[in-house]
Amino acid sequence: MAEQDITKYLRQTHDSVFEHNKAWAAEQSKKDPSYFAKLSAGQSPEYLWIGCSDSRIPAEVITGLEPGEAFVHRNIANLVCNTDLNVMSVINYAVEHLKVKHIVVCGHYGCGGVQAAMTPKDLGILNPWLRNIRDVYRLHEKELDAIPDQTARYNRLVELNVIEQCRNVIKTAAVQQSYAKNKFPIVHGWVFGFHDGLLKDLEINFEKVLSDIQKIYNLTA
Repeated sequence: MAEQDITKYLRQTHDSVFEHNKAWAAEQSKKDPSYFAKLSAGQSPEYLWIGCSDSRIPAEVITGLEPGEAFVHRNIANLVCNTDLNVMSVINYAVEHLKVKHIVVCGHYGCGGVQAAMTPKDLGILNPWLRNIRDVYRLHEKELDAIPDQTARYNRLVELNVIEQCRNVIKTAAVQQSYAKNKFPIVHGWVFGFHDGLLKDLEINFEKVLSDIQKIYNLTA
């Protein structure tokens, strides 16, 4: 493609976003003239969504949630690291100020971050980030190594990673203290499948996990 054609293509794709935005805004106003007045009044979402940055998994689209119903944080492989001030700030704000009732950690099968973490290769700046997934592999090494099919092994690590990140959410002071006081939020682990577009609930037993970790990570005092 010639340089002039590339420039033209990039301009078209850029402009199309604003065209879609105008059409969406007009449609919302047509359906509900007070829509944007209500939207600008503030937010009180029921959900905090912690998902992967993968462009194919927009939280509102796959769940049917509307703007204002989910507070969203996304990063590579949906990790919740206690040294990541971004995700820690999001959790704190969502729990203490927005009073969310549910926290969802959502991974997806075929996750490139998980696959990269299982690859013995130096990935530069990604190394410290992916090490968190490698640590999950280490914790479940026997189970994963017993799975002969590579794709099935990757997918199981996706699930185990989601479960571990749910534990990391539950370890936070904000979640523990809010639940002790209000009986919310509840933490859930889900996985999205590209092959059918469906969400799988890993059925995290929130109260049991909370009880188990509080022997060491109790921050309610």
